[in-house]
Amino acid sequence: MSNSSAAAASNLGALDAAHHLHPFSDMKKLNATGTRIIERGEGSYIFDNHGKRYLDGFAGLWCVNIGYGRREIADAVVRQMNELPYYNTFFGTTTPPAVLLAQKITSHAGPNINRVFFTGSGSEANDTWFRMARVYWGAMGKPTKKAVIARKNGYHGSTVAGASLGGMKWMHEQGDLPIAGVHHIDQPFWYGEGGDLSSDEFGLKMARQLEEKIDELGEDNVAAFVAEPIQGAGGVIVPPATYWPEIARICKARNILLVTDEVICGFGRTGHWFGHQHFGVEPDLAPIAKGLSSGYLPIGGVMVSDRVGNVLVEEVGDFNHGFTYSGHPVCAAAALENLRIIEDEKLVERVHDDIGPYLAAGLKSLEDLPIVGEVQQVGLMAAVQLAEDKATRKRFEDKEKAGVTVRNHCLENGLVLRATGDRMLFSPPLVITHAEVDQMIDITRKGLEHAWKVMAG
Repeated sequence: MSNSSAAAASNLGALDAAHHLHPFSDMKKLNATGTRIIERGEGSYIFDNHGKRYLDGFAGLWCVNIGYGRREIADAVVRQMNELPYYNTFFGTTTPPAVLLAQKITSHAGPNINRVFFTGSGSEANDTWFRMARVYWGAMGKPTKKAVIARKNGYHGSTVAGASLGGMKWMHEQGDLPIAGVHHIDQPFWYGEGGDLSSDEFGLKMARQLEEKIDELGEDNVAAFVAEPIQGAGGVIVPPATYWPEIARICKARNILLVTDEVICGFGRTGHWFGHQHFGVEPDLAPIAKGLSSGYLPIGGVMVSDRVGNVLVEEVGDFNHGFTYSGHPVCAAAALENLRIIEDEKLVERVHDDIGPYLAAGLKSLEDLPIVGEVQQVGLMAAVQLAEDKATRKRFEDKEKAGVTVRNHCLENGLVLRATGDRMLFSPPLVITHAEVDQMIDITRKGLEHAWKVMAG
């Protein structure tokens, strides 16, 4: 790097420290260590402003499904910018990209989902269905059905409603959350919380907590249950096979709406278009974002079943909710092109039949290491659970140190992973090649070996 380039990089770091507040960051610590500045991306790789290349094993933030540098998206955005850079969807208007995108999304969602309400993000999408569910029950003559049941360690965004729905105590501690009407049950995390129960037994036990909570609150007071098909930020926790069928049975029997948060799981990541399809359940409402545009532009939404949508259309009248950027034409154009690429390149099928199984085999090979207690994987969404004693499922006392040690070693060697406590999370672009998976597994293995020496030494 030339002296002028180094000076420019240093100046950017100083400007960032002086003016930019980062999400989910201790700014005092970050400013002391310095921010990593990412300048460009290509395929499955990103490059920082010092020229270092990293294999992005996390697809940005679970979202860059088609990889970086797709000129087709840029061209679609420019065309739409030149034609109509913005118009709203209020006051009886719409734009062609918004209409076509709604149709395209629902074409992959199943026969009972035929409408979409657009938002600017996944957090806004969760706020939207939260209100929508209460409005629905009011129109159905059941205005007391307002409570929502969610899961501990679930994640549904960081707005007031989204963070309340999420079950992360460290988020609730800031801002006096959760808001009234949100309740939580335990997560289906067999490795960490299953005890002596088999996985199937534990799955049923966790699902039936929903019924117990409904009885506690009163069925006439409960509007909905929300959960991610596979918990993302909570650690890529894949529920036991018995869990989702029982959840769906309970929601139907007890007359509450089933909401599957597809913000992370949607648009091919699980080897299906949506996570609920992997588990064979049909939601009443489903927030979406991230892979909808592969993160190229911010856009989200709520997929609305006919059960709810027909009532909103025929009974509610004005649904007094929405955003300036709902159905933004440029963002919708980017999303449409993104979905065309996913379709034309058969990326969902590729994840299901090819690269997903290939990643699974590579991760499975890591189980010969003493520090690896378990690997969980669905499609291109996976977790490696760290263990102090894999035979007894004993975890390290300092879970954060264990995970960060692996993550940092991998980062130094050119691989971006995420550590959630003592679980290493993988969510690479759907276009990642076999050779790149091999590289990811090789660097991860070295990171795990390094962490074992640090933690066991």
